[in-house]
Amino acid sequence: MAKKPTKKNEQTLEQKLWATADKLRGNQEPGQYKHVVLGLIFLKYISDRFEERRAELKESLSNPDSDGYIPNEERRLKFLEDRDEYQKRNVFWVPANARWQQIQNQAKSPEVGIIIDNAMDVIEKENPSLKGVLPKDYARDGLDKERLGGLVDLIGSIGFGEKDDHGSDDVLGSVYEYFLGQFAGKESGKDAGAFYTPRSIVRLLVEMLEPYKGRVYDPACGSGGMFVQSSKFVEAHGGNLNDISVYGQEFTDTTWKLAKMNLALRGIEADLGAKSADSFTQDQHKDLRADFILANPPFNVSDWWSPTLDDDPRWKYGTPPQGNANFAWVQHFIHHLSPKGTAGFVLANGSLSSNSGGEGEIRKRLIEEELVDCIVALPDKLFFNTGIPACLWFVSKNRFGNGHRARDGEVLFIDARKMGALKTRRLREFSDEDIAKIADTYHAWRNHDGNYEDIAGFVKSASFEEIEKNNFVLTPGRYVGLEEAELDDEPVEDKIKRLTSELLKEFERGRELEEEISTQIGNFCG
Repeated sequence: MAKKPTKKNEQTLEQKLWATADKLRGNQEPGQYKHVVLGLIFLKYISDRFEERRAELKESLSNPDSDGYIPNEERRLKFLEDRDEYQKRNVFWVPANARWQQIQNQAKSPEVGIIIDNAMDVIEKENPSLKGVLPKDYARDGLDKERLGGLVDLIGSIGFGEKDDHGSDDVLGSVYEYFLGQFAGKESGKDAGAFYTPRSIVRLLVEMLEPYKGRVYDPACGSGGMFVQSSKFVEAHGGNLNDISVYGQEFTDTTWKLAKMNLALRGIEADLGAKSADSFTQDQHKDLRADFILANPPFNVSDWWSPTLDDDPRWKYGTPPQGNANFAWVQHFIHHLSPKGTAGFVLANGSLSSNSGGEGEIRKRLIEEELVDCIVALPDKLFFNTGIPACLWFVSKNRFGNGHRARDGEVLFIDARKMGALKTRRLREFSDEDIAKIADTYHAWRNHDGNYEDIAGFVKSASFEEIEKNNFVLTPGRYVGLEEAELDDEPVEDKIKRLTSELLKEFERGRELEEEISTQIGNFCG
């Protein structure tokens, strides 16, 4: 269901919900409160879908069958309580005392926290796929029960059934995603955005990899955004969701639970492992060889190493430095690729040029083995949580397109640093046109379809010899060159104003980078 256009200054559903919920937040930290809000949204959603299915079943029972038979009350009740009639429509079974109306009726009760906890508990018991996933700490002392009751009333005013104005999966997912994004924007430090990758970056990865069919894997899956966009891509291109299998892993327990909830909302079946766990030391999918890997692992993690990782078979191209996990992630991805698999992932720009701890040698080996397909330089301000410059890597064991081997010894470099538009003063996102331009360029290069050409300042297919001359540094700016200058007919006064504005922006960016460097130094020294 498409979103209804909003008038200027009119808030969207997501904005209204956020504005009201944020006022109700009180003294709760965003990291805690997101579980309060998203848990209630989940509960309201599955309850609405349950009641809607129950109404359909009631209506079917009120009409006589072909023989004129109408079941008696006992048979009607038995039919309405048949769980198979719900589960075959991907509707969770919600016991009577856990249905939203029961909670709504007691929203003003001082016991509302206990009532919600009990509802979450019985839903988990009745739906094994949700075991250990739902938040059950609404009765805690630190959560104001009057505010909690107000939040119940707010969420209770929104219908999430398929026939409601806000009942489509897309709208529900949009609310869910908006909240995840807002919470990510309010958190700080390394935890901010750990559970959420901005949508436009995920969409770019998905459009470039095109995961139509096969095994999709994300070993740093956060709240599951890569999987959600992959499923949307399959649906948008007329594919069948049954043709993809989803595997993931997440280190943080609360985020792992968020991912399970998020995917359950979308009806996406996924194997996220038996528990939250470290992908390096407790790999939940050791034997998996994926056709597509999409990931946004944490940048520059310094405390990842364990003595158990000595001589690990994943370090085929060199043991990564113990003080930085970037190339541990790269080799973890490659290890889990099928013989025809391709991976696309986000890394800090340092991965493109660093030689410390043997990283340069690992990067050289990857290039020599022709595993590196494409590098995309990203603009700043794309992420909620960090000002560290970032890039996209694409590595592949299947460098073929349209039956041809993709560019022997070459790597495609795309400089997208000037793309994207500021959504807020501190946050940028790619437009549909930006995503299409980058993805189409990659596909044209990879598929030898005759439409690819180098464009100065934007894209360059560089040979192994060129990369070797640059000491195997993979920074796109070294290869794409400068765009051709256009005829300059800008008035002098306008040019001075523009350049002054750009200079002030660079000063601001410099201050942000100084703050980031100071923070990193503080973390290192601490």
